[in-house]
Parts: sequence; C-alpha cells; structure tokens
Amino acid sequence: MKGQSKPRAGAVRKASSGKQVGSGGQGRQALEGRKATPKAEDRPYHPAGKRKAAAERFEAAGGKKQQPRRPETGTVQQQDRQRRVKSGDESEMVTGRNSVLEALRAKIPASTLYVATRIEYDDRVKEVLKLATGRGIPVLEVMRPELDRLAGFDSVHQGLALKVPPYEYAHPMELLDTLTAAGKVPLLVALDGITDPRNLGAIIRSVAAFGGHGVIVPQRRSVGLTASAWKTSAGAAARTPVAMAANLTQTIKAFKERGVFVLGLAGDGDVSLPNLALAKEPVLIVVGSEGKGLSRLVTDNCDAVVSIPISATTESLNAGIAASVTLYEISKLRAAAKKK
Repeated sequence: MKGQSKPRAGAVRKASSGKQVGSGGQGRQALEGRKATPKAEDRPYHPAGKRKAAAERFEAAGGKKQQPRRPETGTVQQQDRQRRVKSGDESEMVTGRNSVLEALRAKIPASTLYVATRIEYDDRVKEVLKLATGRGIPVLEVMRPELDRLAGFDSVHQGLALKVPPYEYAHPMELLDTLTAAGKVPLLVALDGITDPRNLGAIIRSVAAFGGHGVIVPQRRSVGLTASAWKTSAGAAARTPVAMAANLTQTIKAFKERGVFVLGLAGDGDVSLPNLALAKEPVLIVVGSEGKGLSRLVTDNCDAVVSIPISATTESLNAGIAASVTLYEISKLRAAAKKK
C-alpha cells in the first residue's frame, strides 16, 4: 500500500507477549532507590577487597595477622632519613653552594656529588666541580625533581647536593684536651634542650665567626648535626668541631673541675652581660631552648646565670641570637685584653 514502508527482506516481526503498557511502567524500576554502596573491603574487585581476601587466606594458612603500618610523620626530609636508616644508609645530604663548597674544602669524606641539569655556573660551582673531580668523587647530573627528592623537598639546594657519611662527633673532654694542648683559652657553647637544627646551624656559624672553638650537644632530647644544620651553618660546620655529651650535667661538672667557667643564659639571670669580666678565662656558654630555657639541673651547676638586657616589649631572644650576642661580648673583651 502506498505510504507504508515495506519490511526488510528476511526480517521477522515478533508478536508482543502480554498486555501493552505505556512508557511510565517501563522506567519504574529505574526510579526505585538503590541499596547502600558496599565498603571497599567488601568489594572483591577493589584493591582493598583483594588485600582483605589475601589476609584471610594468610590467616587460614596459620599465619599471624599483620598490623597496619603507621603513616610516617615529620618533614619530608625526616621521612627520607628514616627510610635511609631502615635500609642501613645513614648518610646525610649537604645542600647549598656555600655548604657543599666548604665541606669539600675541609676534605670531608663524600661519596657522591649531585648536580642539577642546566645549573647556572658561578665561581662556587666551578670550584666545587674542580675539587670533586680532583678527589675522585663521582659527579652525577640529575633532573631537578630528583635532586629535590634527594635533598628533601623543604631544602634549598641551589642545584648542588653532596652525600656525606654520618657526622663523627668529638668527645667533649677530648675537645677540651686538644684546645688546652694547643695553648688556647677555650670558648665553647653547649646546647640544653634545643631541637631545631636551624638553631644549631646558626650557633655553629656564630662560634666560628667570634673566635669560638666548638659546640657541645647532649645525646638525648637534642638536635644533631643534620643536613639542615649544615645548610644553616653556611659551611662553618666543616671548620667548627661538634662534640656529643652522653650526659650534659656530668659534662658540665667535669669541665668545672678542669677550671672552665660555666655561664648559663637566661632572661632572669643574676649577672648582666655587659658587666661580664671573663676575658682571660676558659668559658662554656650553656644555651637553653627558647620556650623552656635551661633545665633545673643545668642551672644548678652553672657558675653564673647571665641575662642579656633587651627591650621590655620583647619577651625573649632566639637561642641562636642569644648565643651570638654573648659570643660577641666575650670576644670583644678578649680582644681588649690582648691590647693591654
């Protein structure tokens, strides 16, 4: 018939079974609410579900249930150090052009020098490459992201990183014996409860700048010479020895028996720094943390507790700044005594 389409050859029209319904009934099932989504561990195709199934098979075979891993805490640099320690690699990364250059000048043992690709060459970079190749230290050129990972993402490496072995701390009494044998009047700084590596680096830098001879850190509850401290010291850690005391209080007592005058720094000290008259005596300056200050035992064993006069609007000084001001005052007194 005209106006009707002819069926395609070979096609068969199927007769409908049942009552003809409208389009609303056909979508009724889609409008019904769905059940709650199962947990990830209850879905066999999900990675969490696969881990759960593997753990159940392991327990069924007689194994012990494994405890979940705790997430790592601390900075990215601390996490990287934790991973290296677990793997038996306790080396440190000295980063920054000045720090790397000073470490190579001091001939500190190093295993690898990492250089960023397309680094901007200046006199420091040229000297670093010359010293490294002269000592036979492998030089590896790496991409910036890889160098960021090696140095720690919170570190400013300036395109250079030097892998060095763990720092070898001197013994406090051996450090004192060396200074005495060389005919020097010891000027040392000890840290009490300071945990910020930047404070340690700043103090090492001040000790080197004002004629000091070394820094003493306690073995417990204190910062060590980490890569961050190396960076802050701007290379001074290569020239200034750092000793580690097993017990700071006992070390202070031993120093006093050897004739060393022990000064503690505190805001409520009995003696004002400008009135200090210790130009010719061996001195050990003890610096406490900015928050808690000196511990009670350390305070009780100091010969004098010195305060730095500051403005009333300022609550306290940073530990590194307080040490710098005291070192400058003592070095000034010693310089004046030499002129007399």
